[in-house]
Amino acid sequence: MSQKIWKVYLSGEIHSDWREQIKQGVADKGLPVELNSPVCVHDDSDKCGVAIFGEEKDAFWMDRKGANLNAIRTRTLIEEADLVVVRFGEKYKQWNAAFDAGYAAALGKPYITLHPEQHDHALKEVDGAACAVAREPVQVVQALAYVINGEMP
Repeated sequence: MSQKIWKVYLSGEIHSDWREQIKQGVADKGLPVELNSPVCVHDDSDKCGVAIFGEEKDAFWMDRKGANLNAIRTRTLIEEADLVVVRFGEKYKQWNAAFDAGYAAALGKPYITLHPEQHDHALKEVDGAACAVAREPVQVVQALAYVINGEMP
């Protein structure tokens, strides 16, 4: 009997190495996990729409083209995910991450938020719908190890 491969979508902040930390932790523990994420090259994510569908004079329409194109990937991977991890970083406001958490919740997908304590009040509703709130990427790896294998840290 083959073991289930868990599909985990890593949403949110793209300015730190949190995804790499989770990827390394999953590999170190040998967990049967397939990790997916949005396009994490900020410039590519912003300009994909105009690069493919043509330039726009107005920044609103440039952003709209990119957001709509990125939404194809995001929606598909969240819909296919067994679990969504949503990271809110320290420096930037990740409105898209909040949207991803809401989308996951609307689909009945379990999600874990990952953010520093300083965001607790601002994210109280998002955290309230989450299955867990993590502070560090290692806690996400530990949660995966527990959910998948019953392994305690």
